[in-house]
Amino acid sequence: MSLKLVPVVTLLAAALAVVPATASPKMRPSGTKTCRAGVLHSVGTATAAYAAVVKSAARVYEKPGRTPLRRFQRLNENGYPTTFGLVGAILTRACSPSWYRVELPMRPNGSIGYVRSADVLVQQVKARFEIDLSSRELRFFRGHKLLLRTPVAVGSSATPTPVGRFYVDQRIIITDPNGPYGPAALGISAFSNVLTGWARGGQIAIHGTDAPWSIGRAASHGCIRVPNETLRRMFAATIGGEPVVIHP
Repeated sequence: MSLKLVPVVTLLAAALAVVPATASPKMRPSGTKTCRAGVLHSVGTATAAYAAVVKSAARVYEKPGRTPLRRFQRLNENGYPTTFGLVGAILTRACSPSWYRVELPMRPNGSIGYVRSADVLVQQVKARFEIDLSSRELRFFRGHKLLLRTPVAVGSSATPTPVGRFYVDQRIIITDPNGPYGPAALGISAFSNVLTGWARGGQIAIHGTDAPWSIGRAASHGCIRVPNETLRRMFAATIGGEPVVIHP
């Protein structure tokens, strides 16, 4: 489901303040003293990813310094710190990042842009989600270790769950844990391909449910419904920025 129907949410922005190792980490390739300026390097591995959190405000560009795409504020519409998935870095000769290539929480799904390194803080995340729509199953990993596997409800044929690579862009506690979204939600950077008039333009989430009978079925408006106790475990083990890969 979309988060449109959540009446009130308590956001964990203060409790989840990002404490990065550094705002501009060195990314020198092994065995070198200098870097080739202006070259894009991939960031992250199959078991460790990075997130970039906006410090005050950030303008995202289609290419570094060219063709602005959108300006993002420090907090999003829900009052949560704006978070990007970090997938690449353009380095200086001193091997410091000047620009980051980032995944964006906006339409169309899979949008990519560039943000100045000075405008964001960086944190490493080691957990990740893989969701298989055909088997209606979610797998939650930390590094190479599978922490849990659970059946889930996925989007119906009329409101299907989008497929692709996304990331967790916000963590929200729901004030009514007995409501349709359960105790909490992990908003992800994916948008429904059908619903556009819902909250934040139809953004989907991984959340709990008051309809446990729907687990294992194609019954949602596009969101991933998880048993409430399982959702609590995953929520406690995330910090934001975790990759979410949704397979058909």
